[in-house]
Amino acid sequence: MKICWANTENFDEADIVIIGIPDESKSHALRKGASEAPDKIREISSLRDTYTRDGKTSLGLPILGIKKKIYDYGNIKKTDIGNVIEKVISSSKIPISIGGDHSNSSEIIKSFSKKNGPISLVYFDAHPDLIGSSGNYYGSVFHDVLPYIDIKSSLQIGIRTPEQEEIDNIKKYDLTVITPLDIVKNGISEIEKMMLNKIGKKVYVSFDMDAIDSAYAPGVSVPVPMGLHNTDAIYLLKSLAKRAIGTDIMEVCPSYDIKDKTSHLASRMIAEIISSN
Repeated sequence: MKICWANTENFDEADIVIIGIPDESKSHALRKGASEAPDKIREISSLRDTYTRDGKTSLGLPILGIKKKIYDYGNIKKTDIGNVIEKVISSSKIPISIGGDHSNSSEIIKSFSKKNGPISLVYFDAHPDLIGSSGNYYGSVFHDVLPYIDIKSSLQIGIRTPEQEEIDNIKKYDLTVITPLDIVKNGISEIEKMMLNKIGKKVYVSFDMDAIDSAYAPGVSVPVPMGLHNTDAIYLLKSLAKRAIGTDIMEVCPSYDIKDKTSHLASRMIAEIISSN
């Protein structure tokens, strides 16, 4: 099954490529099932974002519509991430990857850095994933990619449950962190302005769905209360889309979802990113 936003069967003519990475091998979460997310998000996109009338199918589009050519690459293995991402970006296309656990993002970011040098990283998450005492798992992603990013033009958004080691590393690397309470205090427009002034011209956006409050996204691997409002998150994603060289959406956990609302939200997020690109 293809995501409903796919509108071409031709990779060569695509502007944006959807890639599924159904791998959760580096997750330590008590909740299992993130590997089911790519197919579930595709399924729900077709069920909830399409309408049939008089025998014809119509999409429930973002308000700006979709003008780009979208190709669904299907699912790939974790070991193939480097080769597939290289193929996509070498063809001047933008990948939107769907996980899977957040460690998949490490391999994607490394592939971008090989081509572009250190890049800006905007990292949406409830957790900083800045553990350095243990590596190569979903809790060390940001620390694992430090050699591949420009830390001065990178930031984290949605953080609200760091471990002490991560607090120490945030200070050590002088990392800019925006919490949900910062958005409440300063307003989304001020946060957007600060974010855009901070990042560089080549930005990778990595989005763990637990950045969003569990009231809107209950079906995630490690839910944490007091998260981002869903529309605030989408507003910032849309603002980033013009500069984003790639995006991923990770850690949807369909088996713990409520009436597939998290998978549906992920589908709508993908559509809004595409429409703003």
